[in-house]
Amino acid sequence: MRDLERALGYTFQDQRLLEKALTHSSYANEKWKNGLASNERLEFLGDSILGFVVAEYLYRRYPDHPEGDLTRMRADLVCETSLARAAAGLRLGEYLKLGHGEDLGGGRTRNSITADAVESVIAASYLDGGFPAARGIVERLLLSGAPERRPCNADVKTALQELVQRKKHQVLSYTLLEESGPDHDKTFRVEVTLNGQVVGAGAGSSKKRAEQAAAEAALEKLAGQF
Repeated sequence: MRDLERALGYTFQDQRLLEKALTHSSYANEKWKNGLASNERLEFLGDSILGFVVAEYLYRRYPDHPEGDLTRMRADLVCETSLARAAAGLRLGEYLKLGHGEDLGGGRTRNSITADAVESVIAASYLDGGFPAARGIVERLLLSGAPERRPCNADVKTALQELVQRKKHQVLSYTLLEESGPDHDKTFRVEVTLNGQVVGAGAGSSKKRAEQAAAEAALEKLAGQF
């Protein structure tokens, strides 16, 4: 854990918080039959802390940018791809506590798992050292050099909407096609239609992420038509 703390730039006073942040639901359910022992509640808290820190950073750094621009920049910085990239830099997957099946299935390198773990670690640092500790980790992991990093197109639904609105009377609709897998590792499949015609489909670990993937596929297909 010491190597991870050095990479984070923060030393935990309560190591149990860091350990919980690294405990996936598959491990908690397998070992204790208790989902509350996993990092999911920390992930919930970390998501809000992360969103606030990034929003404040963008608000202060770009005083002349409108709300829509700030929203898109924030989405790029906090998307799954961005968080998974930060996790890879920390080698966070090596420290995760996973259930046997999840471990064998490649969970240590799965973006959805490592991205969620980053949010959990941010929450754990907040509970351990207060807001300055959490802010410091977010700044070091995600905001150094931002927004020079290549965007991860997290807000492609908005980009798709803006594209099709170049013409009048365009109607976009998202439909959930399938939800599969165990509770701790679900996969959602979504398709997006334009005026009743399917223009893209995608999958993800949540309905929101599947919609983004579908929108990205639609963007690629429709880019030359508008």
